[in-house]
This record gives sequence, C-alpha cells and structure tokens, in this order.
Amino acid sequence: MHQDPHSPVAALVGAPNSGKTTLFNWLTGARFKAVNYPGATVDYAVGRSQSRYGDTVTLIDTPGAYSLFPKSPDEHVTVDVLFGGKIEKIEKVIVVVDATQLSRHLYLAQQVIDAGFDVILAVTMVDLVRADGGELNQKQLGETLKCPVVLIDGTLGGGVDELLQEVRRQGSIKETPKTLSPWNSSMREQKLKDSVALAESVLVRKNKGNGVRPSPAPSLLLRTAQLDQWFLNRYFGPLIFLAIMTGLFTSIFWLATPFMDLIDEGTSFLAEQVRTSLGQGLWGDFFADGVVASFGAFLIFVPQIFILFFGIGLLEDSGYLARAATLIDRPFSKLGLNGRSFVPLLSGFACAVPAMMAARTIGSKKERWITLFVIPLMTCSARLPVYALLLSFLFFGKAAWIPGLALAFLYIGAVVVGALVAAVLDRFIKTSGRSLFMLELPLYRRPLVRVVARNAMMRTKSYVTKAGPIIFLFAMLIWVGTTFPRVDSHQLGENQLQASYLGQVGHVIEPVFEPMGVDWRVGVGLLTAFAAREVLVSSLAVMFNVPGDDVEEDSVRNSLILSMQQATNRSGNPIFTVATVVGLLFFVMVSLQCLSTTAIAVRELGSWKVAIAQVVAFNLLGYVGAVMLVQGLRALGVA
Repeated sequence: MHQDPHSPVAALVGAPNSGKTTLFNWLTGARFKAVNYPGATVDYAVGRSQSRYGDTVTLIDTPGAYSLFPKSPDEHVTVDVLFGGKIEKIEKVIVVVDATQLSRHLYLAQQVIDAGFDVILAVTMVDLVRADGGELNQKQLGETLKCPVVLIDGTLGGGVDELLQEVRRQGSIKETPKTLSPWNSSMREQKLKDSVALAESVLVRKNKGNGVRPSPAPSLLLRTAQLDQWFLNRYFGPLIFLAIMTGLFTSIFWLATPFMDLIDEGTSFLAEQVRTSLGQGLWGDFFADGVVASFGAFLIFVPQIFILFFGIGLLEDSGYLARAATLIDRPFSKLGLNGRSFVPLLSGFACAVPAMMAARTIGSKKERWITLFVIPLMTCSARLPVYALLLSFLFFGKAAWIPGLALAFLYIGAVVVGALVAAVLDRFIKTSGRSLFMLELPLYRRPLVRVVARNAMMRTKSYVTKAGPIIFLFAMLIWVGTTFPRVDSHQLGENQLQASYLGQVGHVIEPVFEPMGVDWRVGVGLLTAFAAREVLVSSLAVMFNVPGDDVEEDSVRNSLILSMQQATNRSGNPIFTVATVVGLLFFVMVSLQCLSTTAIAVRELGSWKVAIAQVVAFNLLGYVGAVMLVQGLRALGVA
C-alpha cells in the first residue's frame, strides 16, 4: 500500500480482546471482524482513517500481543512491524488497553514507552467500569505514563476523533525507537507490580457513604467468575457447549423456514414470468430452467447461512467462544493439537481458506500441520445448502426441528471424523515438544445485536457474491451440456437428457457411482461440486427439473424435491432413498471438493504432494464410507 508522504503513520498495539480491531474498524471503516480469542489476526493490516475525521492518517493494525518479548507468532509479527522496517516510519503507537483488565494491559504499554515510541493510550471498555459504578482517573493515568490518554467508546465510536487529533500532533520524541533488551526476572516482577499499583490508583469505584475505593470492576469480574464455574466446569462445561451448539444448528432450520418459503415463492414467480415472456423455446428454457432455477435452488438457503453466521457472532461477542477454546484444549492435547487449534478449526465452519491462514499462529510445526490437514473436514458454509436439500428430502413434511437435529449430528459427525484423523496423524508424526496455549478470557458482556447482524449480513453477502459467478458459470455449462445436441421436439424430456453431451459423459462414469446407489446425473453433480460445493444443488436443479415432467410447480424447492422423489434409474428403481441419501450426506461431509481449499493448502502445507494426498485421501474415504453405508443399510432392509 503506497503511503501519502504527508500522512502521519500510527500503529495499533494491544493484547487480544482489548478492543484493538474494533477501534481499527471505527478509524478506517474497514469493518474487520473482532474475535474474542487470539489467532484471528495473523498479519498486520494497513488502512487509512475515514475522511469524516479530517486529514488522513495511515493506521496499522498489528496482531494481538501481550509483550514485546515475543513468545508466539502473533507477537513476532507485531515486533517485526514495530522494529523490522516493514513500514517506512511509525510516528505514533496507539496502545489499546481494556479498562477492566488494566493491570495486565499496562505491562505492554510500559514496554512500548520504554522502547522510545511516541505513545497514545487508548482505553476501551470504560462503559463496563462505569456500569459497575466505577470511574477512570484519566488525568492521573496520563501524568504517570507521560502520554496522552483517550477514552474510547467501542459501541458508538466515541473518542475516535480526539484520538486522531492526538496522532496528528507533532511528537516530542526525536530518537529512533530501539528493540528492548529482555527484562530479567526481577525487573519483570517490578514492572508487573508497577502496572498493578497504577491500575489500582486510577480505577476507583464509588462506594455509598464511604467516598471511593480502588476497584477494577469487581462485580463484573465476580459475575464472570460465577458464570465460569458452570461454563468451564470439567463435567458441565462440555455438556453446556454441546447443548448450545445443538441449539444453534437446530435453529438454522426452524428460524429460516419462513424466509426460505418467501424466497422460494419469489423465485418460482420469477421463473414463471420469464417463461411467459420468452415462451417455451430455447431461450425460455435457458433462463427459466437454467439460470433462475439454479440460482433459486442456491439462494433459498441464504437465510440458513445468515443464521449460522449470526449465531456464531453472538457467541463470539458474548465472550463464550473463548471459553470453548479452553474446554477443547484438554481433549485436543490427546489428538496432537491444543486449544489454539480451535480458532482455525472454528473458522473452518465458515470457510476452509481463511481457516488455513489462521493456522499460521500455531507455534508447533506438528500441531499446525495436523490442524491444516483436518480443517477441510469441518462443515463449511458451502456444505450447508447441500445438507439442507438432502435433509429436506429425507424429512419432507416433518417438523423443522427434526432435520435441524439431524444437521447438528452432521456437524458433530464432521468433528468426530476430524478428531479420528488427527489422532491417526499424531501417532505417525513424531516430533518433540508442543506449543504453549495461553488465552486471556474476556469478561462476559451482552452482544450488540445490531453490530452482530451487520457483520453476519456482510459475511453472507460476501459468500453469495463469491459463489454467485461460479454458480452462474456452471449452471450455464450444465444447461448447455443437457440441452445439446437437440433431439426431435416430440422426444424432449428424459430422451433429451440421455442423448445430451453431459448424458453421454455421465453414462461413461456411471459405474463408479452405482455402488453409492445413484445414477450418472448425481455423479455428474458430484463432479461439478469440485468447483464449489454449492454447485451440486444447482446441478441437481437443472438435471432433475426436466422440462415436460408432470411436476407440481408450486415452488422451486418443492419442485426439485418432488422430482427427486420420482427420479428412477435405468432399472426403474428410485434413486433417492433413505440409504442413498445417507450415503450422499456422508460423502459430502468427508470429501474435499473445493479447488480453492486445495490451492491454499499447497501454500500453507508447503507441499503440493501433501495437498494432493489430502484430496485423494478424503475423497476416497468419503466414497468408501458412502458405499459401505448404502450397501449396509440395504442389507439391513433399509431401502
């Protein structure tokens, strides 16, 4: 990024969960997502202040750090940004501290000041202290540290303008900052004592009838400690986590149903209008059955994707998911991982690409390698439309909580498979030593629904815009492949599909998919899903909603499900049965059908051979498992 030579440069430094990234969002309007556990930011970000705040200021958001004596990859990046010359000249350092964790966070502030930087202290979470009846002595804090102190309201953006004014002021420090020599144990202990003493002197709480007394938000800490007795309990904690996640995934179905019905009806109406306008000819078929039907089959699941992002956002912003990382640390250690792997694995439930990049924060090479290998097994949001279609078929007409519960089991199943794979890898990869898992737990606080909803909407929009072009391209290719060469107009329908280019290719590969209980049409759909998993839904919408079939056209979704119910193979047997759908669900859960994930795996694993082995292993495991399930269920009499 090219800098304006007249633009001041300021770096934001702070501990994880201090509110640093939220402040960066307010300053730049970048709207990066702040996550309540370390590891979400693995590289520095450069932005410019919004024009509404006046003259431009260049800002660098560094990864969360507890100290300038680095022990983790996050802290190494921060130190490298400050002292390594990645940015031409950092004129100011904004040290972000949490008012409720002031004694610990001032330790880092002292280091930055001692290094010789021109420091501005930005204090967040002051609203929590005030809500607890406390107050921060801003003047005393600034005089003691000999630096400006600005109070920040992360919810409303208060103090941002004042902060930028301080950045623009001419600094008093002329010497070039230098890397600190490591503190010995006695100096480190003294600095920690100084931080605690300063925090106790500037944070006071009004006490009825007795003036004031030192207090770093005691009732907030007390409430957090009381909740953690349950949420972090060795026995109840995992059960509560399981109940919360099951509730989240169940709600994906029953909360989304009204919105899905609305989109479904709208898409059906649009397809009808397109066909009426363009007639029954080739162009009418293309836009109605190719474009509208395939897009509709995908867009109908957008409400479920939004609910997934929204639910995870609520858990993040409340501070709960940080507890989940600590809960998962002990069982993870048995699998060759630790709680730090929870961050990228959780990210994998949205998308494997950024999840793999987040794994850079794992210090141990072995733990990082295992994490990277199992991330594609996590149920990414691209799988959700496929799951939703197959579960809607399996539980058609049943109460929404039933497919919702099945969806929760699929998510849990993916985690179980990932754990088994990690355990196997742990036994075969022999290295010494493990990385240290250190995590500062934030206070519990009520999430701002408006902010969470906005972030969920942005992530959903990004997901749709990225998947949309791919879906359109493959919908067009599949429509062309199933429409040409044209047969006699009196023999359209199934005969057209059989004689088409895609039909001819499908019959060649059909023997591979027959053991899974499906025909060439499903096989072609599974192959197209390697471009993007969502394409499978669109492929099935194009290939099974055959023009001329007597299918009730009340909605795109119901039309597709009814077509699937009526679909038969060349022997006249139903294609989609309980056994075959269960097999398909397992294949989708385990297989690696994402070229983008493979491309990023080559870079992060440092070997294209390992990345290819990952693709082969997971797809082979998915295929063999699906065949065994289908044939096993049939042997038990489950059709």
